[in-house]
Amino acid sequence: MGEKAIDYFTYTPVQGAPQAAAGIFLVVAGILVYQTKRARAARWMYILVGTAIAESIGYILRTVCISHISLGLYISMMLFLLLPPNALALFNYKVVGEIARQSNVGAKQFYLRPKFITWFFFASDVFSFMLQSTGGSMMAQDGLENTGKWICVVGLAIQLGFLAAFVVVATIIGRDPKYIVLCGPRQASEAAAKSRVMWTIHLTTALLYVRSIYRLAEMIDGYGGKLYSAEWAFYVFDFAAILLMFILYIVFFVGHNFPRKSFRMEQI
Repeated sequence: MGEKAIDYFTYTPVQGAPQAAAGIFLVVAGILVYQTKRARAARWMYILVGTAIAESIGYILRTVCISHISLGLYISMMLFLLLPPNALALFNYKVVGEIARQSNVGAKQFYLRPKFITWFFFASDVFSFMLQSTGGSMMAQDGLENTGKWICVVGLAIQLGFLAAFVVVATIIGRDPKYIVLCGPRQASEAAAKSRVMWTIHLTTALLYVRSIYRLAEMIDGYGGKLYSAEWAFYVFDFAAILLMFILYIVFFVGHNFPRKSFRMEQI
């Protein structure tokens, strides 16, 4: 008899939930492609599309693992479910960085300069991503479980720290009237457009923070711990949190406020 899912998950995963999650994230990706094309938005908007597809792949792998599990499949599933949300943080960094760039305020503070906002937080995201991917791979290998766990913990803790710093920067830019956002369809003013975009950034970052705290607590609790073995917690604090982020990105689609350069020139 082959390996059983319970040997890896420490519980018997429910059927139906991962299949539904995979389908939902594919639908999300399709909606975001449609919105991005229709708005003729900047190409970096496709970060959201790629993240939704990666989430769907993670749940497809989870579906396969329920009935045909192996070490390789389990590691792949872990990485596809652990790492893609880092790209959502990157998306938020890019949005705030673009607001700073378009506004051309000429801020004296280094932490308000467009390149710093985009590249500093991007570098922190990549560093956190590398630590989490390394730790996630090690956790499934005999003798390296504990080392991998603490590498993941450090990666997640770093992500939480930089997310907190980003919230401070985003709040400063959000409150400063010198920073403007281009109006989208049915937006009465630049102030209204900016308020809508900044609320989207703050709400999605808060959800990402909740998800990251859950993942950090899960790692500290350890493989086979109460939190790790609670499948409901995974679907509430990981799946639901990320899905809510995507719903906010769709409902308050910011692509209208960041059109492609070619499209912007056509409008002038």
